[in-house]
Amino acid sequence: MTRLPSEARLFVITTIAAGAVMLAIYLSHMHFTQPVLFLVLLLLSSATAALKVHLPLTTGGSTMSVSYAVDFASLLLIGPDETMLVAATSAFCQCSLNSKDKNPFYRTLFSMASLVVTVQGAGLAFHLLGGRVGTGMPVMMLARPLVGAATVYFLLNTGFIATAIALSTRQRIDTVWHANFLWSAPSYFVGAGVAALAAAVVERAGYWLAPLTFAPLYLTYRTYKVYMGRIEDEQRHVQQTSDLHLATIEALARAIDAKDQTAQTHIRRVQMYAAGVARTMGLSEADVQGVKTAALLHDIGKLAVPEHILSKPGPLTQEEFQKIRIHPQIGAEIIAAVPFPYPVAPLILSHHERWDGRGYPQGLKGNEIPLGARILTTVDYYDAVTTERPYHKALSHEGALGLLKHEAGKALDPAIVERFLELLPTLAAEAAAEERKLQPAAPAPQTSTGSPAAGLVPERTPQSAFENIALAHREIYALYEIAQAMGTSLGVADTMALISSKLTNIVPWSACTLFLYNQESDTLKCRFAAGVDVPKLLDLVITNGEGLAGWVARNRRTIVNGNPRATFDSAGVLSGIDLKSAIACPLLLNDTLIGSLALYHVDPNRYTEDHRRLLERIAEQAGAVIHNSIVFEQTQEDSLTDPLTGLPNRRSMFVHLTRELARAERLHGEVALIVMDIDEFKAINDTYGHHVGDRALREMAAALQAALRPYDLCVRYAGDEFIIVLADCSGGGVELKRRELQDQVSKIEFEVRAGKLFKLEASAGAAVFPHDGRTYEALLAGADQAMYRDKAARRRQGAVSNAPVASEFVADMLANPPVPAVAASEPERERRLDA
Repeated sequence: MTRLPSEARLFVITTIAAGAVMLAIYLSHMHFTQPVLFLVLLLLSSATAALKVHLPLTTGGSTMSVSYAVDFASLLLIGPDETMLVAATSAFCQCSLNSKDKNPFYRTLFSMASLVVTVQGAGLAFHLLGGRVGTGMPVMMLARPLVGAATVYFLLNTGFIATAIALSTRQRIDTVWHANFLWSAPSYFVGAGVAALAAAVVERAGYWLAPLTFAPLYLTYRTYKVYMGRIEDEQRHVQQTSDLHLATIEALARAIDAKDQTAQTHIRRVQMYAAGVARTMGLSEADVQGVKTAALLHDIGKLAVPEHILSKPGPLTQEEFQKIRIHPQIGAEIIAAVPFPYPVAPLILSHHERWDGRGYPQGLKGNEIPLGARILTTVDYYDAVTTERPYHKALSHEGALGLLKHEAGKALDPAIVERFLELLPTLAAEAAAEERKLQPAAPAPQTSTGSPAAGLVPERTPQSAFENIALAHREIYALYEIAQAMGTSLGVADTMALISSKLTNIVPWSACTLFLYNQESDTLKCRFAAGVDVPKLLDLVITNGEGLAGWVARNRRTIVNGNPRATFDSAGVLSGIDLKSAIACPLLLNDTLIGSLALYHVDPNRYTEDHRRLLERIAEQAGAVIHNSIVFEQTQEDSLTDPLTGLPNRRSMFVHLTRELARAERLHGEVALIVMDIDEFKAINDTYGHHVGDRALREMAAALQAALRPYDLCVRYAGDEFIIVLADCSGGGVELKRRELQDQVSKIEFEVRAGKLFKLEASAGAAVFPHDGRTYEALLAGADQAMYRDKAARRRQGAVSNAPVASEFVADMLANPPVPAVAASEPERERRLDA
């Protein structure tokens, strides 16, 4: 009874209470002057209660029996007071005997109470119209009270039942009564006539002829029994046909929906939520069925929307959104041609309207939107935000409830939101139970063979046809995402990070590695590693042919379910004990080997031939993209590196120095610059040749780099000038570092000719941010001036100590002058001698 609507519960309780009160009041009026006749009527009414027909046109499982004729005869023979007991007993037997299903106790009490009230009402009408109980009356005088009592009996008896059914199903009372009970009126009047005839026979001829009067009654029962049986058969056939059509529509709708949803139970959940809310909002059963059907077909118009728009992970453009907006109208036009016996197309047309009038396609507002469409909008909104979609992550249950409350009065009808939130725990439990019932058993594993190193592969087949459709759609979407990701990054690591994150949607992995091939050394180097165990492989170099990556690279064939230990053992690191299976494929560009891509999983035999097909298809595109990334990285490195010394160049220094100055400004720190150049570098080039000058630059670069911290920067700025950037270095610290670097340079000594050694010297100057300048231009200028002051001081100091070196320069130049293509002019010779 708790499942009945509150109005129906109130009506049932009121009727039971009225019957009990009436029975208690009139019990004192019962004298039982004819006890034998009372018992005979009581037993006869109870027995005939089993002769009943089920009413297939009602939704409450109601029945009609011929016992009402006995009750009517009892009314005429012994009066309404004792007849209340006869009718109540008859009702109890009718609800309990020969029943298809066990009636709830409240329904039995309701039937007994309604007959008690009906008998008293019919008895009152009989009395008011001049009828007398227990005494013979002329037929003409009996006709009026008999017809009046029969009419009241019919109206009260059918009225109580029709009202209970209407309140339970939230339909109009007159509609239920007219459709289900009006046709039974003749049987009541026939029964009343038979009862009057039986009463007359009993009074005049005794009890023995009375059974003969029940022959017409039995014929009436048999006629209704056959008639109702045929109606029930026709109704069953119609219901079966309707269920078949609806199941066909549902199957097609779920197949369409599977392309757009990650969970194939979306439609069924929305159906259950919408139907549950619709019933509590006062919709008729036909309208509830319309809501269920609309929930099934509400997105059928998306057939007219391109797949790439439906699957787009980012925000839609204005043109794309306009394309999305047409799907309610397209869906309504498709469904309008189907002659449903309840409204469906209007609900589909309006399921994207908003309560505030800002929806589409018609911009309806508030109650202008059909109630069924408002219900559908609310439940679909909740299920959409709690389900993973390409364009958004699933919200938690609490987050979804908060969003529904926020949108109440904006996008959603606040009354429906409130009702839905009340019913949600119950509806969610019912939906979960339904999903468990629909979950098919897992298929028996099959096997297929992979590559020579693969072994047996259990084939993991999808659990349903709808999952097959969804998987196919997700495959297309994932490939589309990967293709997009390949063009959004230029570096190898960034490109692989994007590819691997999208790849997991169609080829699962617990770890992923990328090995790139070096043709000169015939080795492969791990350039990308993500997931469990494999980060230890990063930057590892293996020989071509070793491990999974090497085998794949040498043989240019894919391995399915290979042993991950092969990779770890070949690398000489601890084996990945958590990894049980692997799939690896070569990366090629125009038949040129780029490297190999390997995925690993913690489950044994995880990969299938479908995974091989998808990975090879991705590898076809990834080969070219990764090759371009390698070229880009090399070009980028060349653009930021001095090719002679291997040090960062001027461009790299400006990027680094700008970042360090901004950091020092923000943290109130210090940054030091040291500018250095090689003393007498031009004389070295002119005297010993440029190859010796190049060696001097390389030796100095190596010495400076070795004397710096890992996070300091040494740059070949131009010619023989070097710049060192020291982070978090004060004025005193930079002076010590300057002298240290000069000492390191002065230790450089190398052979310039056979038996001849040469020793380098360097001048240096320093500047500190912010004391000597706040911009890199000011700091460079300050450090450069300091370097020239140091150079001048070193020249003054070295005029005597370095005289032998200077004379040696002159001697070498005179003894071994360079051989230019054109003889040097006299001024040029004098300039060299001066140098």
